Amino acid sequence: MKQSTIIFLVIFSVSVTLFISCISAQPSNTEATMTINNFEKGGGSGPSECDGKYHSDDTLIVALSSQWYDHGKRCFKYINIYYNDKSTQAMVVDECDSSKGCHNDIVDASKAVWKALAVPGSQWGETKVTWSDA
Repeated sequence: MKQSTIIFLVIFSVSVTLFISCISAQPSNTEATMTINNFEKGGGSGPSECDGKYHSDDTLIVALSSQWYDHGKRCFKYINIYYNDKSTQAMVVDECDSSKGCHNDIVDASKAVWKALAVPGSQWGETKVTWSDA
C-alpha cells in the first residue's frame, strides 16, 4: 500500500470517529411536566428570578424546576420544548422553586408557549413534554 493511501485511511478513520462522537454527544430530550404560568404583574407570582422583572405572557418564556434552573445558570438561555409533533424555543426567565412546592420535573410556561405548541385548550394547565437546551 502506498504511503498516501495509508495517510488517507488514517485521516478518514479519525474523521468518522470524531463525527460519531459529536453525534453521540448531542443532549437527549428530558421528560417533563409542562404547567402554565402567568408571568405578568398581578398574575399570581412575583417578578422573575433572572432579572427581577415581570414579563408578558405573549412572549415565549419559561420557569424551570430548581435542579434545571441550576442557580440561574440557564437565565436568558433558550430551551427547545417538544409536544407531540410540534416544537418551540422559549427563554428561561425564572425558577419554579422546589422549596416552595414545585416538583422536580416542571417546565412552567407562558400562554405563548402553549399556543406555539398548539396544545388543545382542554389540556391547558398540565401536560407531558420533553425539552432540551437550544
